[in-house]
Amino acid sequence: MKCNVGSVDRLVRIVIGLLIAIVGVVFDSWWGLVGIVPLATGLFKFCPLYLPLKISTEKED
Repeated sequence: MKCNVGSVDRLVRIVIGLLIAIVGVVFDSWWGLVGIVPLATGLFKFCPLYLPLKISTEKED
């Protein structure tokens, strides 16, 4: 699993994931579970959707 999520992309995903999860808890909605997806992709620095699209926001050395 090669990292394909860069630092800015990672930060945005983590913040959005946390916000969705918090809103889901506040409104007592199961839609808050959707926040797990961007949160996980941000924490693991890997997005499976980027593979078939051949996208990477990770900076090359």
